[in-house]
Amino acid sequence: MKNSSLALCLISAAIVGTILFSCNTNAPTETAKAPAVAADTLWHAPDTATLANNPNAELIRYGGQLVANTSQYLGPKGTVAHSTNGMNCQNCHLAAGTKPFGNNYSAVAATYPKFRARSGTVENISKRINDCIQRSLNGTAIDTESKEMKALSAYILWVGKDVPKGKAPAGSGLKELAFPGHAADTANGRTVYVQKCQLCHGGHGEGMAAADGMGYQYPPLWGGHSYNSGAGIMRLSKLAGYAKYNMPFGTSFPNSQLSDEEAWDVAAFINSQPRPHFDIKADWPDISKKPIDHPFGPYADGFTEAQHKYGPFKPIADARKAASK
Repeated sequence: MKNSSLALCLISAAIVGTILFSCNTNAPTETAKAPAVAADTLWHAPDTATLANNPNAELIRYGGQLVANTSQYLGPKGTVAHSTNGMNCQNCHLAAGTKPFGNNYSAVAATYPKFRARSGTVENISKRINDCIQRSLNGTAIDTESKEMKALSAYILWVGKDVPKGKAPAGSGLKELAFPGHAADTANGRTVYVQKCQLCHGGHGEGMAAADGMGYQYPPLWGGHSYNSGAGIMRLSKLAGYAKYNMPFGTSFPNSQLSDEEAWDVAAFINSQPRPHFDIKADWPDISKKPIDHPFGPYADGFTEAQHKYGPFKPIADARKAASK
């Protein structure tokens, strides 16, 4: 399994149908211009063959299983605990966190512990994992000394083990899209959703349950079983970048079946829908550090919450740049 992701080794066919926003692939609208970064220069996960000589191989493999099949272990019917909403970590971190520009884990080992403005503190990997569990999986934090936390941490550290300290390799995280010159259009986003996403994720964003009842074949995008209002993907730039180079299902960088405008608009439509509430009053203790597209106030500038949520974002960026001078 050389040059393949651990996800392919661990979960094989189980990965199919488990991805967030895995839309209908039958209606491409626009072939994107090739971005400046070439696909063959992107980071790749370590060769799974190297695990044979790793003393932590069993723990790492278990961590990979937890990422790929979180609901089986920690979901509402989980065999270990009932800590999450039934979605899997890899619904946001594609191919168990190994896909280039698929919200992968490549830079985690190299950059953590690190200061995060959202909490105003230096965070370790366990804190970051529990943040995802509480927000993206709308769950409850797990014991940092548990086997599951140790396995998740071991897996994430292994995935990024070859990245130099302090570096974020090409293809890490999500590909950033240029801000559009206007506010995102939720009405057009609805049209994109109906045409390309509804078949799998349902007319009400409810997703499609897995046959074994342990999770979802296609996860919910809103409603009571989706990510909550505190999730990082509530930022439009995050969801738009995710959609552009990962969705519809089967899409990979540098190819895209969505135009930039469609990606921004469908992200705006999805994130405008109801979902569980998360108490964010402790987030961003320095409100001047809030990202431009953080969707909830208060803010340190004079722009409205609606503009921070839907745009246009460039005037906010320009104002911040001017203020910094």
